[in-house]
Amino acid sequence: MSSNISLRVQKHRLALRDAGLRPIQIWVPNTQAPGFFEECRRQSALVARSDREDKELMSFLDDALADLDEA
Repeated sequence: MSSNISLRVQKHRLALRDAGLRPIQIWVPNTQAPGFFEECRRQSALVARSDREDKELMSFLDDALADLDEA
């Protein structure tokens, strides 16, 4: 059974390579780690506060939204 799965995986990977893709490994944050949720909230609050205080950004976003409404 396991060899059948291995062959399917190998075939799939070869097809992806033939399509011009290559495998990569990336490291991502561990969402199960203690404090992850709190850190997300902290960073989100910083971004939200910064956005609220940036009048130029808000003007740009309002103009972009108006452009979408006209389209």
